[in-house]
Formats: sequence, structure tokens, C-alpha cells
Amino acid sequence: MYLLAAMLCLAFTASVQLPQTLLKDISGKTVSTDTLSNNGKPMIIDFFATWCKPCNRELDAIAEVWDEWKVETGVKMVIVSNDQAHNTNKVKPLVDNHGWEFDQVLLDPNYEFSKALGNNSGVMPFTVIVDGSGKIVYRHQGYTDGAETELIEKVRELISQ
Repeated sequence: MYLLAAMLCLAFTASVQLPQTLLKDISGKTVSTDTLSNNGKPMIIDFFATWCKPCNRELDAIAEVWDEWKVETGVKMVIVSNDQAHNTNKVKPLVDNHGWEFDQVLLDPNYEFSKALGNNSGVMPFTVIVDGSGKIVYRHQGYTDGAETELIEKVRELISQ
């Protein structure tokens, strides 16, 4: 029964494209989320908040291996802050202080993009993998130490197909 539910969830997830939401990046530029891509390669979208300790641990863990992941797989990483509007001024300093050198940092203070991707519960971190054609193929909520290994394995599976 659980296997059938998991298969149905995966089948549904694999057919969903990125939704269109207008967000700002940390420099103030407007970005339409349906245009996010990685030139035919996988992309990780990770939702976090400055106050979320598991989010910070996850992004720190990924940052430690990020250069290796990029070289090996060509994956792109977009991190999206779900901090409320009055806290968005804390995002850039946090990113800079942690040395997170990911491809893009977006601000989603109203949870529009997060909800459009299915995170209606608001649990963070919330991580999505998009395949090279822009289809959502993986979603995960929460973080436990070592979960980044599962993330890169999913990316490796995509590039080997």
C-alpha cells in the first residue's frame, strides 16, 4: 500500500513544471520562477529561513561539498528565503557570513513559491530537485545530518539517465 502511494506521488511529482511566481533576488532584481533553469542539467531549490537552525545546518553541509558537486554533476543550486518581509534584510548578511556561494538567492516572504511547489505545511528546510527539462522530480521536507548525501544521489541518478 505504501509503495503504491509512493509510486503515485513520484509519478505526479515528475509531471509538474516549475510554477510562475515573481520573486526578488537579494540584489532587488525581479525573477520569474518559471524561468529558473540549468541549461538541461538538474537544479536544486532549497527553501530556508535565517532563524531556522536545521536550514542553516543543511546549507552549511551542502556548502562544504558544493564545489565538488558542481564539478561532478553540473548541478545548480537556488536557495530561497522564506523570511517575512521585515526580516529579508537579514538574508544577505547570513549568506555572506556562512560563505554560501550558491548560484542564486531569492526572497519568498509570502511563501508563494514554496506553497506553489507543494509546501503547504511550511516545514523547512524544504528541498526540491528539478530535472534538466524543468520538471520537479523530488521533494523533501526537514533535515537530518547526512541528508545531503541522499540529495546528491538523486542528482547523480538524473544525470545518469
